[in-house]
Parts: sequence; C-alpha cells; structure tokens
Amino acid sequence: MDRVIAAAPQLAGIVPYDPKYLPAHAYLSANENPRDVDDAIRVQIEEEVRAVALNRYPDPLANDLRDLIAQANGLDRDWVLVGNGGDELLFDTALAWGGPGRTFLNMPPTFSVYAANARLTNTPIMDIPRIDGFAIDELRVLQALADPDNGITFTIVASPNNPTGLMVPTEFLERLLDATDALVMVDEAYFEFSRQTMRPQLERHKNLVILRTFSKAFSLAGVRIGYILAHPDVIREYLKVRQPYSVDAVSQAIARVVFRNRSAFEPRIQEIISERGRLADALRTLPGVVPHPSESNWVLFAVPDAPDAWQFLYDCGILVRDFSTAPGLEGTLRVTVGTPEQNDAFIAALRDFVLKPAVATSCTEGSESHA
Repeated sequence: MDRVIAAAPQLAGIVPYDPKYLPAHAYLSANENPRDVDDAIRVQIEEEVRAVALNRYPDPLANDLRDLIAQANGLDRDWVLVGNGGDELLFDTALAWGGPGRTFLNMPPTFSVYAANARLTNTPIMDIPRIDGFAIDELRVLQALADPDNGITFTIVASPNNPTGLMVPTEFLERLLDATDALVMVDEAYFEFSRQTMRPQLERHKNLVILRTFSKAFSLAGVRIGYILAHPDVIREYLKVRQPYSVDAVSQAIARVVFRNRSAFEPRIQEIISERGRLADALRTLPGVVPHPSESNWVLFAVPDAPDAWQFLYDCGILVRDFSTAPGLEGTLRVTVGTPEQNDAFIAALRDFVLKPAVATSCTEGSESHA
C-alpha cells in the first residue's frame, strides 16, 4: 500500500513544538542552567547508577524519589507524583481533566504546550489574553469561571510565567482556587529563582496542583524528571492516565542523588538571580531595548528589528529565543541567564547590533562556527 490513513483530525493544523535548538557557542535559548552538575555529585551519581539493574523494569512510581520529595515538602508520598519531565505531567493533566465538552481556560501569552495539549485531547480552549505588562486579566478570568455555561474544568497558571517572567500574585491564585472546583495547576518550574510557591496553600485547596521540575535549577534538563504536589485523590486520577514505567531507573537514580544534594545548587541559583539583575540593567542602557520584569532565569526584552537582532546574535555564536512573531509577544526575544562570561558576550553583541545597525550587519566574531 502506497498510502496511509489520515491521522486523528485534531492533529490538523498543529505545528510540532520546536525549541529552535541550533548549534551555538552560548546556548541562551532554552532556560537551562548554564552550569552542569559538578564533579563531586557526578561521582555519587555514577555509584548510584552502577547499582541499577538494567534488565529490570524501574519502580513504576519512583517511590524512593517520591519519599525524598514528600519529606522535603512536609507531605506523605501519596501527595507526590513523578513524571518524565514536567511535559508528561502537563499532558496527563489534559488527558485526565480535558476532553470534548470540557473547557481549558488559557491565559496567553504563556507556555504554548498548554494549549497544544488541549487540542490534542479535543478539549475546547477559552483564551483570556493578558493585559498591559503581561498581567492576567483577573476580573475576566474570575467571571469566566463563575459562568457554569463555560464548562471550565481546568486551567494552568505559570508562575513565573513563561516566556514573560512575571509572577502571579498569591492573592489572585487564592481567589481563583476559591472561585471554582476546576483543577488549577500552578506551574512552578522556575520557583527556585522566584522564591515564591503555593505550597503553603496546598492542604487548603483540593483543586490545587503544583508542578515542578529538575530541569532548571538542578541542571537536569537532559534527564527528564518532573513532579507534582497534589491531594491524594487528585494523584489517583493522574495514575489512571500516566504511562507505566515512564520514568526510567537511571533517571530515578540520578534524581535521587541530585535531590539529596540540592543545597549544593544554591550558590549557582544565587548567581543566576544576581546575573538576571545585571542583564536587565545592561539591557536598559541600550537604545530601543526594553527588558520586561522577570522572576525567573531569563529576561524577555523588546528590541527594534527583533528577527535581525536574533540572526546577528546567532552569527556571533549566541542562541537566544525568538518570540518576535508570537501573538502578544511581537518584537521580543528571550535570553536565558548564562554564565557571567556568556552574559557579557551577549550584551556586547546586542550593543553592537543596536548602536551600529548600518555597519554591523553581521557579527565580526564567531561567524565562522556556531558550535
């Protein structure tokens, strides 16, 4: 047969998620920690991994890791679920609370995967765009939830919001949780950089789910470990839709070591927070460049001729994320906080582009190779 039946109709028009991960000298596009796990922790990881029986299936629920996370958060393991990165848990949310006749409340611009998962599960989407400064339109959101005809069953609120960097006020999140029995997931993938969490409100709100990840603060983007904190009744619903053995034994072993050593990551987290402020201050000195407030490990900024600026930076070996054509984010780029040296190179290259646009049409350094 030289043909194949069409894929599911909800896939029509969906563009695969593309993080634009191109070869570069400085990777400042994906919100990763710029520093790898240090050697002392790697030695512990190697010892733990050597003890893994590769011929056996992993613990399907990663219970040893669940116990570590639960203890750190003052909970029992029944309040914790580990996933293959935060992405698996986001998709499981749409599987368990979405579907035809069940509406997902979205607040764009935000992480595009939220809406993509809703479409994949045939879940209608109600978009309530953000207002000036990327703040949530709180009144409209609460009004939408109050109307039973909307059929809203779940919403996801990133705090800090990706890609804008803005925190969501705790007071609003509490009003949101009180206003509805819809599932409210607060995506705290970057909370180590904001120092703000909804964990104190968890036991008071059965409809609250907190999502976190090892990918950012703990330098494990390549390992794929995420987790949620939620009421045990909610966790049991997630168990019905999650893939069995989704978190492999090696990843579990690595995550256990890293989580036990999480205090060792604190100096680099503090460095990122400090460098974030330095980046924003430097961006403010450049004509026409407007950095947006951020409580995460990146800075979203408006720049004249953003696509050309992205290309100029890339020709310099610096990869940032281009959001200049995304709805609500027109004319913006997002730079992940790198090492001090990477941040210096980024600022110097962007300054060359902004101050000498007629002359500096291409980078004079790094254009021979991006890797």
